[in-house]
Amino acid sequence: MDNWIPNTNAKPFIPKRLRNSAKSSSSGITEFSKRKCISKIFQGGIVVVLIVTIVINITFILETSRKMNDPQKMDEVNSGFKRKEGKGNEVEMTKSKFLSLEVQSSKTSVVVKVDETVIIQDEEFEKNRGIHITVLNQATGSVMSKNIFDTYSQHEDEALLSYLKKISNGRIIVFTIKDEASFHLKSEARQYLKEMGSEKIENLAFRDTWAFIVKKGGRKIAETHGKSPALDSWGEKVTIQATIDLVNIKDSECHWGETKISQRRQTFCNKVEGYGDICSCTNPDPVVFPQKKLIPNNISKVPIVIIASDRPHYLFRMLKNLLQIPGADPKMITVFIDGYFDEPLQVTKLFEFRVKNARVSQYYKASLTATFNLYPESNYFSQTIHLLEEDNTIYCISAWNDQGYNHSCKDETLLYRIETMPGLGWLLKRKLYKNELEPQWPTPEKQWDWDMWMRTNMIRKDRECIIPDISRTYHFGSKGLNMNPYFQEVYFKKHSFLTKPNVKLKEVDRMKKDAYEELIVELIKSSVILDHTLDPCKENFLPHNQLEPHLMYISMNISTDYVTWKQLAKCYHLWDLDVRGFHKSMWRLFINGTPVIMVGVPASPYRVIPLLSHADDVTLVIDTKHKTE
Repeated sequence: MDNWIPNTNAKPFIPKRLRNSAKSSSSGITEFSKRKCISKIFQGGIVVVLIVTIVINITFILETSRKMNDPQKMDEVNSGFKRKEGKGNEVEMTKSKFLSLEVQSSKTSVVVKVDETVIIQDEEFEKNRGIHITVLNQATGSVMSKNIFDTYSQHEDEALLSYLKKISNGRIIVFTIKDEASFHLKSEARQYLKEMGSEKIENLAFRDTWAFIVKKGGRKIAETHGKSPALDSWGEKVTIQATIDLVNIKDSECHWGETKISQRRQTFCNKVEGYGDICSCTNPDPVVFPQKKLIPNNISKVPIVIIASDRPHYLFRMLKNLLQIPGADPKMITVFIDGYFDEPLQVTKLFEFRVKNARVSQYYKASLTATFNLYPESNYFSQTIHLLEEDNTIYCISAWNDQGYNHSCKDETLLYRIETMPGLGWLLKRKLYKNELEPQWPTPEKQWDWDMWMRTNMIRKDRECIIPDISRTYHFGSKGLNMNPYFQEVYFKKHSFLTKPNVKLKEVDRMKKDAYEELIVELIKSSVILDHTLDPCKENFLPHNQLEPHLMYISMNISTDYVTWKQLAKCYHLWDLDVRGFHKSMWRLFINGTPVIMVGVPASPYRVIPLLSHADDVTLVIDTKHKTE
């Protein structure tokens, strides 16, 4: 500090309070007054807004209270109807507004708007081709059903026709096309649409656009059609608008009485559509069925788990059929719905089943966990239940045969033992699930399909499943996450399905591990060896309708060498997407009505059964370039 020298050029320091006081007193007073005035005005505005809001709320509360105490006014509020005085003391309720619709059809999108609310807006690229249908309630305008029929593909017009016939008269139906819908829209479906009121459907051609609004059993409301100028182009985007009178709610309902069953039916039929005679006003189908006795009933304590998603019509069909099976007990049935879809929930409530929600594949885990917790004592199919208890090498007992097509199965009494686990209709022991499967079930972040996970030998541990020759379940859904009409047509539609009741199974106890090995040896020893010099894919290779099993050997170097099998599966029109239904590299099935045993050589231990030691010399080897039909 001794060396500090003041800066003679620096401005002198003046405290702030002295600087402010240096200003004129009149200027300071004016600035302060302006700020204070603005603040007071702002505060006053806030107070006014608060007072107005309080007054409005109090007025609303008083008005609502007054209407709630007046039934006549409350009816108007709740229903959206206005009162119209009729003759005498009769009061008629009429709707106070109309329903406005806007429908659009084009190559890349479809749009349906109801009262300016978008109900459908599908613009996904190369998805949901075909006819989009929306069904509306003629009294409320609410959406009752939405569906898509890809009538470019085979048999979708049949599904469309069936669906339309099941819609109740009076409903408002909206049709619109995305991309293409004419290729497989055959004459029967076109004729039905013409009878409904369409004037354009007969002329609907390849890649045309089309929109149509009609009241079922009534009149056409609106229709438009965009013609495609050439095969490589699409019709122009078309739009129609319409205004529709809504009817009295009571005029839209059937009068089934006041019973609980009738009330359930009424609730269901007011919300959803497309279920046919279940909503018939004159002769409705039953929703309650008398329980048929199963003798002997060894499965009275077996819980039944229904796992469903957003395919309510499939669920309806399955539940209705299930209730009519001998031994079915609604109290032992639980429906698990993948997600929170309303229509499957309504279907389940109609039949009064227990219902829960979950997600796949956590959905399967939750379903099984909840079921085994709800029903701690459980058994199995009446004739096979004891196998699970008496043979710990059995993984499951299934009602489904992956290779059980109309041409590849025959014997309704026959069972097989296989290393793969069928996924359509199966049961397992509670102990297996609680002790092994539940603790290891794939967590949500793991991209495992539950069925593929259960089929891995890491989980299966060399245990096997028991299956029937003819399936007791059937896959009838052509739409879903991993399903489309073509896939259903090729791989599932021709599956055999046994509907005959009270079939007595044969040789059930021979499905146990050691007994089954003895059975296979007996069958092979008694088999007729096929002529391996012939082409296995030709008609003359296998004789028709023989009683004796016929034996063929196929090339299979190791247990996972499926090249030859896959080629045979293609030419015999079997399941060929992956390999299923085998036992120790051996398959059993029927071809041309004749029982056939296919033994993989040298992978299968059955290649060296006595009296057939020459098996290696007659091994059938199909060239990998062989073209199958």
